[in-house]
Amino acid sequence: MVVELDGEEFRLSRSEAAELREALGEALHQRVEFFRTAGEYREDGSYVVARRSANSAGHSKVFERFAELEELYERLPTEFTADDVGRTGLTGGRRHMLVRHLAEHPAFDCELVSRQPLTARKSEVRTERPMPAD
Repeated sequence: MVVELDGEEFRLSRSEAAELREALGEALHQRVEFFRTAGEYREDGSYVVARRSANSAGHSKVFERFAELEELYERLPTEFTADDVGRTGLTGGRRHMLVRHLAEHPAFDCELVSRQPLTARKSEVRTERPMPAD
């Protein structure tokens, strides 16, 4: 097998190619845990928001790519609640989980300002925060 990277060609045996594929898969898959939520970057490019200790799909939301979550965040008002997130089609506890995740993830410049109702507020001054590669 021949792989081209930055204009350079590399010849790999079948076993070397399999090792490379496995290493790439491991590099592309990452789970990041926060206080109450977790984010999982999957090999296929999707991003999953889940309750930190949950082990069922009922406590997660899959986005086709991380940028889809960023777009949802940009559409939300400066101060938003689970009801605002629900207007995007999410239902039940997933709305609350998503509000918490946006406040916990360093890529989103917002913080929780109220527990009843669960409310987050975007920073007035947008600061540069680390953004994961999509």
